[in-house]
Amino acid sequence: MTREEAFERLNKVFREVFDDDAITVGETTTSEDIEDWDSFEHINLVVAVEDEFSFKIPMGKVVTMKNVGEMVDIILEMGK
Repeated sequence: MTREEAFERLNKVFREVFDDDAITVGETTTSEDIEDWDSFEHINLVVAVEDEFSFKIPMGKVVTMKNVGEMVDIILEMGK
């Protein structure tokens, strides 16, 4: 999977989780950029990402992600 493909799939997940078809995430997107992205929605987002990509993200990696670009790094690493 390419980085671009990961972002395409993540955009779909973010739009579904936050019920907002206008969301487009990029390398530097953070919770500050999406109005409803709070700690509760973060859990829902992680579960949805795990479902989309068919693997569990280790909790140690979940708590250290600073932006969506780092999420993509983890997705690409886990998908190998």
